[in-house]
Amino acid sequence: MSNFKWGIDLGGTKIEGVVLDANNEVVIRHRIPTQREGGYQHILSRIALLVEELKKTVGSNPVSIGIGTPGTIDPPTGLLKNSNTVVLNGQPFLTDIEAVLGENITVKMANDANCFAIAEALMGCVKEEKPEAEVVFGVILGTGVGGGLVVNDRMIGGAQGIGGEWGHMFLDHSGGHCYCGRVGCVETIISGPALERFYAGISGKGRSMREIATRYVGGRDSAATATLDRLFHFFAKGIANIINVLDPDVIVLGGGLGQIDALYEIGVPQVTDHLFNPRMDTVFLRPALGDSAGVYGAALL
Repeated sequence: MSNFKWGIDLGGTKIEGVVLDANNEVVIRHRIPTQREGGYQHILSRIALLVEELKKTVGSNPVSIGIGTPGTIDPPTGLLKNSNTVVLNGQPFLTDIEAVLGENITVKMANDANCFAIAEALMGCVKEEKPEAEVVFGVILGTGVGGGLVVNDRMIGGAQGIGGEWGHMFLDHSGGHCYCGRVGCVETIISGPALERFYAGISGKGRSMREIATRYVGGRDSAATATLDRLFHFFAKGIANIINVLDPDVIVLGGGLGQIDALYEIGVPQVTDHLFNPRMDTVFLRPALGDSAGVYGAALL
């Protein structure tokens, strides 16, 4: 049926597909492993396999499919760039996936953080709690740091396809070198792996961010306290830059680190210290769609 909305979210470890009906209700949602170690062509074949499985369940073929990707398509060249699934970089991914899926299917593609932002704006927490919002910024705080911008219910990709990519703004030299080739990016300081490295450096022990956050709440681990204090301080400085430029009505905090309660209780209030305004009117919301927000956003493309 042509009024179905089909979406694919391409992740580093999983590929998720969904079909929504005209009311944005889920008809079918399914995941398969990405198996990115198989290389570029194998990833293309995995997406095609998932689409075939969705078609069998729905009993019809898609007219169009939205795909959320790590990284983004470079408008002048048509090549994918800035993906932490590095085998995708420099590849004509949109052209190739159109060829794999067949000429009767139109494909629209956007960065996965943008898909997260549009889903929460149109289907999730923003629609539920702040439906009058005109400017929404969606934040991903996890293995990487990313963002997506929605203005008047429209995703803003930008002239270079990098709209919302605050994870690679300069924040502080202490973050060291980033995979993008620069030094001190937001992602090198407040991503999960960066904070885990910081904790290990001062404690001599390797722990996951989940463990570190739990030990922070317990209050008996000085290294966990220092690690979370680092997150709160630099999160506030980094996101204040976004507010000073875009002045969003709502910021949605997604990703694994966005689930840390103290980020809202301690980190968010510190944002005001760095604003070009005596108070902060921007509302911070928890996402409502869980880890499937990206695939819903892809379907909405």
